[in-house]
Amino acid sequence: MAYTFQVTIDSPDPHPLADWWADALGWEVEPSDEQFIRGLIAAGHATDDDTTTHRGTLVWKAGAAIRHPDGLEGAPRILFQLVPEAKTVKNRVHLDVRTGDDDPQELVERLVGKGAKHLHEGRQGPSTWTTLADPQGNELCVSH
Repeated sequence: MAYTFQVTIDSPDPHPLADWWADALGWEVEPSDEQFIRGLIAAGHATDDDTTTHRGTLVWKAGAAIRHPDGLEGAPRILFQLVPEAKTVKNRVHLDVRTGDDDPQELVERLVGKGAKHLHEGRQGPSTWTTLADPQGNELCVSH
């Protein structure tokens, strides 16, 4: 049997990072269901300490997720999961953002303008890429 998966990225502040990545990829942040959250709190299955407010909306503190505009058929879901510690070492896994017909350098410049850090340029044979770090230090590569 084949399995599906989601990509999970640890984050000390998942909601702003989900916003950043949704903007970077042209994806959508999954909406919060405030009524559902309040119902779980009222039923004693969660507490107010399990929640926070992000951009005026009640959300789960533990994480935020983004999806491709075509849903899970377009790409796996990315979950940004709350962890207490900041990133301290190089990622063992990272996302390669492929721009297709769009100019990868334009995307690099836009992401740097939104808080990414340029790390280095790479080349292997005819393939070239730019390695960046998102605002929380997670590496990503941008290429065609």
